[in-house]
Amino acid sequence: MPAPNPSAFDGIDRRALDNAAFLRRGIARLGRDLAPGDPDNADELVALLRVLYTAGRHDLALGRLFEGHVDALQIIDRYGDAGVARAARQHAHAGASFGVWNAPWGDRPLVCEDDRLYGGKSFASGAGVISHALVTLHAGDADRVQLLLIDLVATPPCVVTGWWDINGMRDSETHRVYWHALPIARVQTIGTPGDYERLPWFATGALRFVAVQAGGIAAVFDGVRDHLTAAGRDGDPHQRRRLARLFTLAQSAAAVCRDSAGALFSGDAERDAAQVAHARSAIYDLAEEAITLAQQSVGVAAHFHAHPLSRVLTDLMVYLRQPAPDAQRMMVAESASTGVLEPAL
Repeated sequence: MPAPNPSAFDGIDRRALDNAAFLRRGIARLGRDLAPGDPDNADELVALLRVLYTAGRHDLALGRLFEGHVDALQIIDRYGDAGVARAARQHAHAGASFGVWNAPWGDRPLVCEDDRLYGGKSFASGAGVISHALVTLHAGDADRVQLLLIDLVATPPCVVTGWWDINGMRDSETHRVYWHALPIARVQTIGTPGDYERLPWFATGALRFVAVQAGGIAAVFDGVRDHLTAAGRDGDPHQRRRLARLFTLAQSAAAVCRDSAGALFSGDAERDAAQVAHARSAIYDLAEEAITLAQQSVGVAAHFHAHPLSRVLTDLMVYLRQPAPDAQRMMVAESASTGVLEPAL
């Protein structure tokens, strides 16, 4: 498991920057060499997953926003017209940061009335940080959504910052946002209704955030190893057993990402979706065990805000709570029972 390349993060030390500057600079730095569009093969996908993994290992909040940046640019390239896609790539190359805001705000949904947008989105990660957002708007058919690209600098939303009051992922700047009477002419339509949910991309794209989470597991290993070494406790046989297990968990998480990438591109959308569901479930279990072992190894010290592991553990615990983990397990079980998924070496 290669350690993060320190030079990849030169000048984006969280301790030396305010949070928004750290996130913007990190997204720009990580994204400068990204290939445009969707990966065409397993090697290209693994290369992308390694960048996401590195981001998560360095900082999970940064990894979360960078994954959204990658997702948005891939969607725009996939469904937007050539001119819009080219402009988005140029903006990103110049340092712009993108995201996808799809979670509805229950009592203030985004609607279009008289050619103006009203309402907003919840769980808007990067609000106040990113410069462009893809938002979902329910079309005439309530089950399908239309994607809209909004320039947040030219048409900034109102940001409700007091809502995200939890311990983990506080630095991801996840808030609620809304617009009032934003002319629809000032946003760009991306694709057609229903494009956002198209398979296999809607399901297999989850492998991106799985890679960030796998980087978070490696960060847990890094933090425990560094703590035990600094405290002179790395020779204790019980700590060595825990550290060895943490290494196995971190290495297994990396292998899950790599193997899942290699199993995609089969041309079978059902199998590919099931493979990513397996990856999501596996990473969830590996991370849960890693968190428990880290707490056992470091003890109360890991819960002090000043301890480097504190934010890693709380961020990872929150980030694991992606929607419907039980549904992913059900998909894996169904696919395994019907032979869609088979153990193999």
